[in-house]
This record gives sequence, C-alpha cells and structure tokens, in this order.
Amino acid sequence: MLSKNQLKLVRSLELKKNRKKEGLFVAEGPKVVGDLLRAGYVPHSIFMVQGSGFMVQGSGFMVHGSGFKVQGSGAKVQGSSFLVTDDELRKLSFLQHPQEVLALFEIPQTSALNPQPSDFSHQPSSLSPQSSALSLALDGIQDPGNLGTIIRIADWFGITTIYCSEDTADCYNPKVVQATMGSLAHINIVYTDLEALLRQYDGPIYGTLLDGQNIYQQELSSEGIIVMGNEGNGISPAIRQLVTHKLLIPNYNPSSETAESLNVAIATAITCAEFRRVTVIQSEGQV
Repeated sequence: MLSKNQLKLVRSLELKKNRKKEGLFVAEGPKVVGDLLRAGYVPHSIFMVQGSGFMVQGSGFMVHGSGFKVQGSGAKVQGSSFLVTDDELRKLSFLQHPQEVLALFEIPQTSALNPQPSDFSHQPSSLSPQSSALSLALDGIQDPGNLGTIIRIADWFGITTIYCSEDTADCYNPKVVQATMGSLAHINIVYTDLEALLRQYDGPIYGTLLDGQNIYQQELSSEGIIVMGNEGNGISPAIRQLVTHKLLIPNYNPSSETAESLNVAIATAITCAEFRRVTVIQSEGQV
C-alpha cells in the first residue's frame, strides 16, 4: 500500500528546490526507467502496478508482460520496490496516462573535469569542451518540453554533450525527463557559465541567427559548438558576440506571409541534421 509520505515525496519532486534538497528525480514508463537503469542511474524507489508483469530481480529490472528487460553490469537495482494499484499510480504520476512503473532516481554528482557519456550531472564551470567533437550549447531554454526534445535530438544525431546556461530549464524536471524518452540516459548535460565556457573554447562556435548565412550554403565542421537560444529572445547579446559562424535556416516562401519563426527544438533538429549530412558527404570525399 502506498503511504502518505511516499506520495508526498514523489509529488514534491515536481519542484526544483525539492529535487535539489532530496537529491532525487522522477522517471516514468518502462522505456525511460529501463534506459536509466541500464545506463547506471541508481534507483531510490520503484513503484509498479500490481499484475503488470514488472519485477525487480537481482541486478536486472525486468518487465515480463511486454518482454522488456534491463540486465547486465550497467544496471543497478537497489533501494526499495513497491507494488501499487492503478489508482495509487495515478496519484503518484505526473502523466495524464500513467505507464505501469514510476521510479525515483538519485541525481548523480561528480567532480570529474572530463566526464564520460555515462556521467550525468551538473558539472563545474571550469570544464573545457572537447574541440574534437560536435556539441550543443543551450542559452536560456525555458520550456521543459523543448529541452527534453532537444536532448532526444542530440541523442539521435550522436551528440553526447550539451552545455546549458544556468538559467536553462532543469534537465531533471519530470516533464523534461519524459520528453527525452530515455535519451537523458545517453547524454552528458553540463550546467555552467556559458559565456565563460565559450570564451575559453578555441574551436568554431555556430549560432542560428536572423542575420546569419544560409546554412545550406556553408561549409560545416564535424567539430565545434552549436548554440541555440531562448524561445522568445534567441541567443543573448553576450553569447551572440562569441559566435564565430552565424547560420540562418531560410524561409522558403519569402514572398508571402508565413510563420514568424521556428520552434527551437525543430530548429535544433534541422541544424543537427544538416551538420551530419554535410560531414558525412565530406568524409566520403564527395565535396
């Protein structure tokens, strides 16, 4: 049976201050929970619907009903597991349609200056970006759905690190976690002083700006940082000054009235896709 204290704890984690205080965040559904377990996130509590086929067994987390399972050295199942009713899960859940399992995970903490893809935490501002990889930098992204989608996009396009300004939405917000669809488990997310970080970076810094050059006519690198700006205001003036390559996603119907702008997550997907397309062609020696 679900206790009042358990319900209170889970629901309190909707707020960032409580996530920070407890050192915990919420994930829901077999896909998201399973990916986090496989990546080595440490569960504090797992709540499973009675009769759903979910089991916590040994070092693996198994969902017999759907055939889904997480096993292996990366999976760490410890802490407590609880069977709950459908009604109790609805009370716990932040989703309109709960998905059979909800878990509380510890927010990882690490001081490593050279994090691996399996290190997921707020890193120190002294962290230097790798000049040999393509990364994203998010300047004041506010909407949790946008942030979660961008994390998922980065995962799809093989971008393993995202640098976030300190005023960007919290990646452990329940809405962000669910919007990533498990990609949170694969991406290193670094919250830092973005301006200071970019100032010490010696590689190309790309930014999508209205006064930029047509992205489809540019030579794009397989290395560098792509800056994406705030939903309403775009890239902030301080960060804009550090952009070395201004890019524009062109409007293909300039003679008539169209949408004023693109959603930042959609713009991120278009930009990442073009970077990967161009660099694949370059690597094949076709340009």
